Amino acid sequence: MLKIRNLGLQDYDITWQAMQRFTQERNTDTHDELWIVEHPPVYTLGLNGKPEHLLNVGAIPVINSDRGGQVTYHGPGQIVLYILLDVKRLNFGIRQLVNILEQAMISVLAKHRIAAVSRLDAPGVYVNDKKIGSIGLRIKKNCSYHGISLNNNMDLRPFDHINTCGYSDLKVTQLSDLGVTISSKELSELLVQAITTALLT
Repeated sequence: MLKIRNLGLQDYDITWQAMQRFTQERNTDTHDELWIVEHPPVYTLGLNGKPEHLLNVGAIPVINSDRGGQVTYHGPGQIVLYILLDVKRLNFGIRQLVNILEQAMISVLAKHRIAAVSRLDAPGVYVNDKKIGSIGLRIKKNCSYHGISLNNNMDLRPFDHINTCGYSDLKVTQLSDLGVTISSKELSELLVQAITTALLT
């Protein structure tokens, strides 16, 4: 069974601590969960994150997270899905899970006639070499937490003040800039459906 929780707008720190607690306390009988959330403006550094990729963050807070990857930005208008799975029970390797999540984003974008691709050298989803979807996971006790983000209709300017994902020349985009108007609720439902279908097949 896969539980879906829609948390609305939540502080990153609070949600992160809740994910850690859920993962620490779960056992082999605990149901897997997907958490849908948006965050107030925040920069997060992954375990490999280097402070030099923070260029001019201003008043936006920076949090050192325990997810994989480098630095990214979260803000309102971006869909974040946290993926709380027992990967051992599902018999998934980390690369397989990353592929499932990337393909879920690609399939949702394809429904809106946006041609997106993944890249072996840099996890995530790209449209015309611009990043539209990010992925960062942590595996602990054979269970995953953290997850994916997909840019829908947000202020992209804070990305200009970091080397997104550690790349100085990486640009970002979003559905609204590609001519698609969709609510965060509808977009998150499509993403959940795509992930759920992939996990159950």
